[in-house]
Amino acid sequence: MSFLPITKQECEQRGWPQPDFVLITGDGYIDHPSFGTAIISRILESRGFKVAILAQPDWNSKDDFMRFGKPRLGFLINAGNVDSMVNHYSVFKHKRRTDAYTPGGAIGKRPNRAVIVYSNRAREAYKDVPIVIGGIEASLRRLGHYDYWDDKVRKSILLDSKADILIYGMGERSIVEIAEALDSGIEAKDIGWIRGTCVKAKEIELDEESMLLPSFEEIVSDKKKYCESFAIQYGNNDFITGKRLIEPYGGDVYVVQNPPQEPLSTQELDDVYELSYEGTYHPVYEKDGGIPAIKEVEYSIVSSRGCFGGCSFCALTYHQGRQVRGRSKDSIVREGKKLIAQPGFKGYIHDVGGPTANFRGPACKKQLTKGVCSEKDCLYPSPCSQISVDHKEYLELLRSLRGLPGVKKVFIRSGIRFDYVMADQNDEFLRELCKYHVSGILKVAPEHVSERVLSYMRKPEKKIFEEFSKKYKRINEQLGLKQYLIPYLISSHPGSTLEDAIELALFLKENGFIPDQVQDFYPTPGTLSTCMYYTEMDPLTMKKVFVPKTMEEKKMQRALIHFNKPENRETVKAALIKARRPDLIGVLLGRTFKNQEGGPEKDSRPQKSQNQPIHRNTGKNKRSK
Repeated sequence: MSFLPITKQECEQRGWPQPDFVLITGDGYIDHPSFGTAIISRILESRGFKVAILAQPDWNSKDDFMRFGKPRLGFLINAGNVDSMVNHYSVFKHKRRTDAYTPGGAIGKRPNRAVIVYSNRAREAYKDVPIVIGGIEASLRRLGHYDYWDDKVRKSILLDSKADILIYGMGERSIVEIAEALDSGIEAKDIGWIRGTCVKAKEIELDEESMLLPSFEEIVSDKKKYCESFAIQYGNNDFITGKRLIEPYGGDVYVVQNPPQEPLSTQELDDVYELSYEGTYHPVYEKDGGIPAIKEVEYSIVSSRGCFGGCSFCALTYHQGRQVRGRSKDSIVREGKKLIAQPGFKGYIHDVGGPTANFRGPACKKQLTKGVCSEKDCLYPSPCSQISVDHKEYLELLRSLRGLPGVKKVFIRSGIRFDYVMADQNDEFLRELCKYHVSGILKVAPEHVSERVLSYMRKPEKKIFEEFSKKYKRINEQLGLKQYLIPYLISSHPGSTLEDAIELALFLKENGFIPDQVQDFYPTPGTLSTCMYYTEMDPLTMKKVFVPKTMEEKKMQRALIHFNKPENRETVKAALIKARRPDLIGVLLGRTFKNQEGGPEKDSRPQKSQNQPIHRNTGKNKRSK
């Protein structure tokens, strides 16, 4: 095995007069299957194509984009594992101080709106070379979308980037079809039929398999039209039922979104994750201290894709889809053995999961032939009667991994959906989770407790979290273990008022929860919640939604969740007075509250591990659900 070439000289050493593709990315080059650049480049390599990697090029001129000479078939461009604007700015639009995907964690190595900037520079370098854009930034901006940083509706990134083809979702099938079409001599402008892609058109033909979306001009000027467009997109994201969507621009240009690609089968996923990855960053970065992002995934295993959880604030539905597919146990065990053989392995597999670890296959058998329900969720407001709830296969997988010689512990950090656990009549999974796969703390994501807010989030009602908490505590007591539960929470989500934030604060105090991870709602492209944030309407019902938008209220809601912090006292007081609940000042800001064992505690908690850093892959939201 060896890394793909990153210089012209390395291409020449391989005997390449020119590469077939130059893959441009906003991240440093990490050849690990948790990174899209690695997967796409290795997939193409396995099909016989020559791929060179141009990682974090100097975008101030076209020179660096000519490093390898003119690629034979095209440029492939992504912003990296994270949208470049999310990578650069916090929800309060403050510039971030580090970049986990850059050598040494340095900032400033990629531009804002990287896909657009890179594409325009590549076009400047070689006007006639096809440009294919993809990755999370392109995928979630594939049609007209609200942009939080500009606070306006922007065009499809396909138009702003002047690229030829946009790949959305998981791109393995699409990129191979595009590469083979280009290699056969078909011009990029004529490759308009491939699933999982968006293309430009000057003329369209509407048929029963196509739907015309409101025009870009309409969604800019009318928020109801924006909601209407989003609702259509939301309902056409399945490979079986999804139609071709057409978005007009000015009457003479159309962006055509072809139906989604079929998810990879178990065998295809196995093949993808067993390609010849180096498993780490390129050695050229050693002098800078390496790339921090590898730390969270170096000893982790991706076991599945897709999520049928359907949380409003998550873009997975729009990007990976609701149909879940899992790798085989044999393939995952083989990867486990490879991890054990690595020199730096110390006995701990950090994660075995996907967007949601305990989802390993389609939610029900019906999805395989009829697709996902377009007007019904699998788990919200309660688990569907047709859903298959079974942890046996995942348990067998975990048992096989922890039984490998050299493995001390197998953690699950990519998210346990607790309502799915509660829907399982057999407690065997939760028992083994507590006994073998938790190290003092289990982090789960109720996100809120207000029924109103939970309904907008499309999350399970509060009582399910309360029942899970009790069962988790009871099982740990039976096992003789002292382990704790920490909730992940979101403040200022659409629908959340100060009263809802106060309700959450009182719940946390009453139950002794001190969250060490609170995320203020971030309106990223492609989510149902972002549509609510921009339009102040629920696009699925067209009913009005309250949205906390002022910085004052957002800070108040966040402070209420961390009411115990001394620096938040004045903000909490102000929030309670504004909400006309001064009677609660002494309740929330007093020094005594109940712990999880039922007894009183003072300022600090005895379980120090609750304040440990969150372990997560910064490119994939590794939150227990």
